[in-house]
Amino acid sequence: MAKKRTRSERVTAKEVAQELGISAMTVSRALNNRPYVDEETRRKVEQVAERLGYSPNHIAKSLATRKTHTIGVVLPEITHSFFPEAIRGIEEVTYQRGYHLILTHSAEDAEREKDAIRTLESKRVDGILISTAQTVEDYRTYNQLVKSGVQLVFFDRCVWGIGASCVSINDEESAKQITEHLIGHGYRKIAHLGGPQRVSIGKARLRGYRRAIERHGMTCREELVIESGFHERGGYEAMNKLLNLSPSRRPRAVVAINDPAAFGAMKAIAERGLRIPQDIAIVGFSDDIRSDLMPTPITTVRQPAYELGKRAAQQLLAEIEGKSQPPTKSVVNAELVIRRSCGCNS
Repeated sequence: MAKKRTRSERVTAKEVAQELGISAMTVSRALNNRPYVDEETRRKVEQVAERLGYSPNHIAKSLATRKTHTIGVVLPEITHSFFPEAIRGIEEVTYQRGYHLILTHSAEDAEREKDAIRTLESKRVDGILISTAQTVEDYRTYNQLVKSGVQLVFFDRCVWGIGASCVSINDEESAKQITEHLIGHGYRKIAHLGGPQRVSIGKARLRGYRRAIERHGMTCREELVIESGFHERGGYEAMNKLLNLSPSRRPRAVVAINDPAAFGAMKAIAERGLRIPQDIAIVGFSDDIRSDLMPTPITTVRQPAYELGKRAAQQLLAEIEGKSQPPTKSVVNAELVIRRSCGCNS
């Protein structure tokens, strides 16, 4: 009767090799898709390994290769569709290359982000992908990562000048284009619900809005620029501040930092008995999955989140495998999507 194994006793490659009468090295080559193993031998090794319940000892392998084949990802939020779609792109690339993901969530909080980074470091991940939390002001944690040799790539929300690469959307140009779209339809009093200026996309989209206003000889009225943050509640509160202005000073159109902020703004507009776009036009950014399902579908900027995730993962793996010299800046172009919230018939 075969001895029953305890949970700590693993089937070894040597046992698989003994079963087949071949060397443990051949078993290792077969299971790791290495050359110099014919297909028939590889097939037999896989069958015996599965029957015996063999699984590779990843800890021992990582000690030998100094790689864990894991990638850490730090997300600022998971409630909206952009980041789950970006994760799909990241996972598509990493899975094909034999890497596994460890996902963490900062909930837009700087301290939680630090804790997530420390956790990923303790797991000895080969690299980290980060989209920064909106409350981050101190970049020392990022600097320490870079100095320690951990490969780091920012995506969507970036930090420049610390020796790390970034993959982002053409935020400034896209914000300029969507603002100019409103100007082209005759709107002159245009407000901006902005993101935190500590965050790269908040800065870039505000710059794009201002560039469009100034390019067309209009005055950028500071009372029409209000920080809303990236979520519905902030958009709702910021829009109410604009609606509290006298009717002659209220905006006729609004450019929101993203679609969730636009959703909140639309709720505030509706509660005041105003119509979109007849009374106030509104546009967003990101093309959230709900944007085309709203009572008045939202004109927005479609961010290719899946492609962004793929590019970020490709950049990180290139740096891990020594095929790229950071820092590099990669920009993925976005696309204007016209719907009814801007007052267009298209």
